[in-house]
Amino acid sequence: MTTKTNITAYSEGTPNGLKVHIALEELGLEYKLVQIDIFKNEHKEPWFTEINPNGRIPAIIDVTADGLELKIFESGAILEYLVATYDKNHLISYPRGTKEHWETISWLMWQMGGLGPMLGQSNFFARSAVGVHQYSIDRYVNESRRLLRVLDGHLEKKGTAFLVGDRLTIADIAIWPWVSATRYSGLRAIEEFPNVSKWFWGLLERPGFQKGANIPGPNKYLATNKMTEEEMNKAAAPTVKWIAESMKRDAAA
Repeated sequence: MTTKTNITAYSEGTPNGLKVHIALEELGLEYKLVQIDIFKNEHKEPWFTEINPNGRIPAIIDVTADGLELKIFESGAILEYLVATYDKNHLISYPRGTKEHWETISWLMWQMGGLGPMLGQSNFFARSAVGVHQYSIDRYVNESRRLLRVLDGHLEKKGTAFLVGDRLTIADIAIWPWVSATRYSGLRAIEEFPNVSKWFWGLLERPGFQKGANIPGPNKYLATNKMTEEEMNKAAAPTVKWIAESMKRDAAA
């Protein structure tokens, strides 16, 4: 059973986009998806920057019962909005002010400020940069590995299926998509971190989680777990060209 909403999600199947898809599905919310073609730079068009001035996905628009149009961007802000507005029964959250609430927010910020940016840079230098930049690859891959060891140690200590307490939270939802890109980002397989691996594959058994993780199409990062290095580099070729062109355009702006 789904709950009708006035949410329109502007997104794609990137790690940050997947966070929003998963949260919406886990909450059972009915929404409209507008898929943004980043390779056509739709996220830079004026109509989209009216929604997110930073020109990045994801973003959402929600219309309240009294007609107020809310434009929300940055994946962490969207997750917090969805919980505050639609998770009154705390399906993926804890009551505000509780110990578990603040622990959830701590892990969410850990992902936003640490794991996401580090894996993003690892991804760029390992797959999408023009030329080989070994120092940068080592810097970001090693820091990503350190962060994943932190996550692995926390999950080992907790001994449960979730990061916080006894239920799925937006902390799990925020971190999972970036972990899915571990191998594509130049690290070895997720199985290098046994507790992370158990947590990662366990979450994917949840129907809502699995559906959200495969919107708008089959999860492209999961597919990389079965690819060779050569196959991953070939898959990344369009991204190399697109990023190089984007850098030139941004520099000229």
